[in-house]
Amino acid sequence: MTSDLRNAILIHNPNAGGGGRGRQRGLTEARHIFASGGIETELAETTGPGHATEIAQRAAHEGRQLVIACGGDGTLNEIVNGLAAQQNGHRVPLALLPGGTANILAKELDLPWDIPSAAEKLVHGTVKEIALGLATPLEHPEKKKYFLSVAGAGPDGMIVYSIDLDLKARVGILAYWWQGAREVFRYKFPHFRIVTGDQKLDASLVIVGRTQNYGGPFKITTGADLFQDQFELMALTTQSGFRYLSYLPSLLLGDLRETEGVHFWKAETIVCEPLDTNPLYAQIDGEPLARLPIEFKIIPRALKLLVPGAHA
Repeated sequence: MTSDLRNAILIHNPNAGGGGRGRQRGLTEARHIFASGGIETELAETTGPGHATEIAQRAAHEGRQLVIACGGDGTLNEIVNGLAAQQNGHRVPLALLPGGTANILAKELDLPWDIPSAAEKLVHGTVKEIALGLATPLEHPEKKKYFLSVAGAGPDGMIVYSIDLDLKARVGILAYWWQGAREVFRYKFPHFRIVTGDQKLDASLVIVGRTQNYGGPFKITTGADLFQDQFELMALTTQSGFRYLSYLPSLLLGDLRETEGVHFWKAETIVCEPLDTNPLYAQIDGEPLARLPIEFKIIPRALKLLVPGAHA
């Protein structure tokens, strides 16, 4: 339960998901709800990229008992990296109030999109330890980052790498659809090598899932479990943009596992290697990471997460 969580900081990205006065009213009401459960919250707004990581790191050093994130998947990823990197023995639990473009974790935890309603569910929740993914660019290991929900390489990475940030700020998740449609007609879908243990596969796309939800209405790695220490991987081998489009009905209907050319398996470590000198990109939690080669690895018990009672 949350009886030992008294001193919290609420990190809010005012630019995520539209924000506005409605968001501020929701946050004020959520803070009252947390206070009624004995959790006093201080509001801290982010001012730019990387600021959420700094606030989360400071919260750990100050001995905070809870960090509450209000923003999208990018903000949440920054906070996760600020908390998981702590080496001082004080691991601060994380909670989420949905407030961004995709909010994969909110879907995974069945949290309402309404901020006060989400607070009501969390104030009666339980703290659980979960694994995180760690993505390490092998040519630049200093750029390694943790991820909470999903990573990918191939066209998935290129879409995130190429997205127009101003367009994303205006239209949200529709910007990913627009960029995806563009990549179908101009991306060459080159193969890269996926290595898991002694298994190898040359593919044009890999999704590395910690969650069943991927983004928007899609569920891809439906065998993934946030509370297990494994990835579920999905790979496509086709190099045809039109073949990619043909997978959409199966994806929407939940029949992707039965489709030819689609591969699913589970692993704790995966390495993605380029087959030539052409650049191929990866993303984590909907944010650009780096060029291949990249290792994705499970790190058990890397994060404490406040979950609603149904997931306890």
